[in-house]
Amino acid sequence: MIAQDKTRMTAAEFFDLPETNTPTELIDGILIISPAHIPTHQRAGGQLLILLKNSMPNGELFIGPIDLYLDNDNVPQPDIVWVAEGGRCRVTEKRLEGPPALIVEILSPGSARRDRDAKFALYERHGVSEYWIVDAEAEFVEVYRHEHGRYVRQGIYGAGEPFESAALGGKPVDMARVFETSAGASPQAE
Repeated sequence: MIAQDKTRMTAAEFFDLPETNTPTELIDGILIISPAHIPTHQRAGGQLLILLKNSMPNGELFIGPIDLYLDNDNVPQPDIVWVAEGGRCRVTEKRLEGPPALIVEILSPGSARRDRDAKFALYERHGVSEYWIVDAEAEFVEVYRHEHGRYVRQGIYGAGEPFESAALGGKPVDMARVFETSAGASPQAE
């Protein structure tokens, strides 16, 4: 793994950077630039977007990279964000601001530790209602609910193991379609 330079900055300095589609985040005051997502990550993200779009109550669904301003030191770019109608997250002209109802992070080799540690703590501290950590390679999702100021693990679910999502109004979610297309897919021979 290549060592990353750790550039410290504030959210205001972060927002002055040029617009880019490269995943670029500010976590605990440190600028993090990541490579593009791997195909397994992209496949899972696309299938999750379809799954969630068909399950969402009123609100808006966003796919990263999109800036989510949480405080002066933290502007993550979650993989998927659900902003519930009437929730605490606002959609502004340039970014999302405040904790959304649901954040989904799909693990990649370079982001797994950050998604499980720094982002977990960040989302917990800011009261994101529900946090899903998706491992498309191992084919499971960890679901965390925010209760009494901290995350409680609701469970770990594989394909064919439906779970209810409080953020989605208690609707059942089955990741089978997401994992069916993300694992084992390979390019067609030409």
